[in-house]
Amino acid sequence: MSQQQVPSTPSAEPPLAPLVLHQVGLDRDERTILDGVDLTVEAGQRWVVLGRNGCGKTTLLRIASLYLHPTRGTIDVLGNRLGRVDIRKLRPLVGFTSAGFADMLRPELTATDVVKTAKNGALEPWWHAYTDEDDQRARDQLSRLGVAHLADKTFGNISSGERQRVLLARTLMTDPGLLLLDEPTAALDLGGREELVASLDDLAGQDDTPATVLVTHHVEEIPPSFTHVLLLLEGSVLAAGPIGEVLTQDLLGECFGLPINLERHDGRWTARGR
Repeated sequence: MSQQQVPSTPSAEPPLAPLVLHQVGLDRDERTILDGVDLTVEAGQRWVVLGRNGCGKTTLLRIASLYLHPTRGTIDVLGNRLGRVDIRKLRPLVGFTSAGFADMLRPELTATDVVKTAKNGALEPWWHAYTDEDDQRARDQLSRLGVAHLADKTFGNISSGERQRVLLARTLMTDPGLLLLDEPTAALDLGGREELVASLDDLAGQDDTPATVLVTHHVEEIPPSFTHVLLLLEGSVLAAGPIGEVLTQDLLGECFGLPINLERHDGRWTARGR
């Protein structure tokens, strides 16, 4: 008697990477800002993008956040190809903030209002109707970032560091599948920077935090739990991969155009010219 064959169980499809950029380029006024950028951010990864001023870091994040279309290449965000999807429906699933976003918000708004208006991508709460559940979810996100005590304080009467933590809470309001953070520590003093780095580190260590990309100029601002780094040089990728392999003294020096001493202590990086 022939042995009965048991049908094999189909293997599950691997989850789609939250962000895939393939040969992305952008030209403006006969100048190439980005050229041939490849980047794949998998679920659970925490990326930092490093490079000099004007190298294309912010432009890269604006493309990934669906606010800017590239001249060439393809972008897939949460399994959707840019140009084939209604970005108005996709944008709420991407948590995006920048240092300059705080200036767009009315100072009289409470921290809770700042967070909850992310539900509709709005800047004012009176543009849409919100429920008690929306208020509670906003307060929960503030608590998650350690600033629950700011819930009823006005945005204009809290420190710059506290504002950035409130804006970080805002990015989580819609339960996004991808977080994009453009220089959130810019213009913060030492105390504000350290508080925000600690909050980012805590958030990065949580299993339910989505894949994250952080843009910064300074290795000192990299949270210890971040996993990958992309070094951008004049609009092109110099190197990208696991942070322990790519963030080397030689590559960082090439990226910034000067010899560098790079050290790491207790998970935090420091760099200085030599």
